[in-house]
Amino acid sequence: MGPMAAELDVEAMLNRFRERAKAVRQRALPPVEGAERQRFLDQARTDYMDYAMIGDARAVLEDGVLTLTIDLRPPGAGGRPAGTGTASPEPVAG
Repeated sequence: MGPMAAELDVEAMLNRFRERAKAVRQRALPPVEGAERQRFLDQARTDYMDYAMIGDARAVLEDGVLTLTIDLRPPGAGGRPAGTGTASPEPVAG
């Protein structure tokens, strides 16, 4: 295993992504209007989904290879149990 893999704390990494997703949801809307406001909201939604999906991933580090598995099925649809995960397309404050 290489030095990076030996130093990697996968659970801490996933927690950082969960925290980033939470921060995006709580981010205040700057004083912008019109098209710029919509671009900000669209980017916040994209940022949230990206961070939340990685934060919800199941990680396996084996032989120096980090594999993230992200279950995109709806909760309770044969994947993760209902009520788990944060990657939902709910709107960002705005």
